[in-house]
Amino acid sequence: MSRVKLSEDELASRLERVPGWGREEGKWLVRSYRFPSFPEAVAFVDRVASVAEAFNHHPFIVIDYTLVKLRLTTWRAEGLTELDFETARRFDEVAEG
Repeated sequence: MSRVKLSEDELASRLERVPGWGREEGKWLVRSYRFPSFPEAVAFVDRVASVAEAFNHHPFIVIDYTLVKLRLTTWRAEGLTELDFETARRFDEVAEG
């Protein structure tokens, strides 16, 4: 999976493929998920951790009761790469169950 920083055109194209995800500050791919309960939110984070370990690509995670916010970036590329978008797609699959 490529860790090369994507161009603005490439980013726009990739964002269309990950509904619900957006950009923050130009370098972050972000999404929030809401769950019916705190234990379900924490269980989701546990599953996200397994995906992150498999990809060796770890998000910033904020848990606020039933809301989980994930932020991704590729530090070495100083921005977003294909790895961020593939990881985001996998997180969505985890959320869908």
